[in-house]
Amino acid sequence: MSNDLLYLSRGDVQALAIAPSEAREAVLQAFRDHAAGLNQSLPKSALGLGPGHGFQAMTAASSAQSIATLKWVSMAPVPPKSPVPGINALICVSDYVSGAPIAVLDGDEITLIRTAALSAAAASRLAPPAPRTIGFIGCGLQAQAHLAAFLDLYPALTSALLFSRSRASAESLAEAASVRGLTAEVVDDADLLLAQSDIVISMVPGAPGLRPFLDANRMKPVAFASAVDIGRSWRPETLPAFDVLVTDSLAQSSAPYDVDGQPVTTVRFQHDLVELADASHPVAAGRRSFFCFRGFALADLALVHLVVAKARIAGIGVKLPR
Repeated sequence: MSNDLLYLSRGDVQALAIAPSEAREAVLQAFRDHAAGLNQSLPKSALGLGPGHGFQAMTAASSAQSIATLKWVSMAPVPPKSPVPGINALICVSDYVSGAPIAVLDGDEITLIRTAALSAAAASRLAPPAPRTIGFIGCGLQAQAHLAAFLDLYPALTSALLFSRSRASAESLAEAASVRGLTAEVVDDADLLLAQSDIVISMVPGAPGLRPFLDANRMKPVAFASAVDIGRSWRPETLPAFDVLVTDSLAQSSAPYDVDGQPVTTVRFQHDLVELADASHPVAAGRRSFFCFRGFALADLALVHLVVAKARIAGIGVKLPR
């Protein structure tokens, strides 16, 4: 085995142009492998320092992919329009059998791709079969990634509604949606967005003084919501309005989280993607469904395996001596 260590920057990962369908299927396969006992993952370990401020570690190993990964994530509050990112991630990759380190990757782009792929994977099992309108609560980089992932999954989407504390980010997402052929509208009323959307993606970052403001009762009777923000933007007392509540891994989470990062007491998850990865679509036909997740380390592992394999074929990255 080579003693070289492959380093992939964020630009290297972007240059590989991972297709949303590839990412979605890689994530679903990771959950199928997990159900088959081919991989292992520890629940996310978090060191909280304050609202939106802390560090997280995510570890996983897969005999199917023959790698093990550690993802290290830092989070810090940043003001609106700040050029400084609020989240930074790095991923270390080791050989499954020998334990030798084989690669180090910038984790920011992997996180974007993986998170959107997780939402899309859940939607493929839970969302209405022919959604037309998608609503975004929060319009930062994750919204851009989700736009691409959901247009790949549902090319018949016709419109996007956008709500954000930053008008500039909402207008940027509206422009991206328009370029892709959607009718896009920036709205100031979150209730209106919920009432008109077949799919809702909430991506509200943690911040001092944040109060939950989304009312699940406002959603269509048949609709799907993905809480990328672990549920902090949803009013806990309204969550029973969802008929089906799903997470990535029940071994990791039993309920959505409130603004203080604590599990809510109003609902509990009924299913996870480990169970639903092989299920026929739709699981939640004719109902409101809610997907909320902290991030599953095996989803990151699946994307890392795909990226490293493609990088080696394309000759992308820098080989570092150990």
